[in-house]
Amino acid sequence: MILQDNLGEDADNFYKALITAHEGLTESQSHTLNARLVLMLANQIGDLNMLIDIFDIARKDLPD
Repeated sequence: MILQDNLGEDADNFYKALITAHEGLTESQSHTLNARLVLMLANQIGDLNMLIDIFDIARKDLPD
């Protein structure tokens, strides 16, 4: 699993594209888009054990 920056110079462009994808959406639509993105990216990864590890790491140290 890659935890360090892997987008390099494209990181800002990725963030802009993600924000642009959410523009004009309601909060509900934005949540739906995020859920679809998670499922599509999970399918792209295709490794259940890796996905479970990613979930565990992403949950660590969440703010209250």
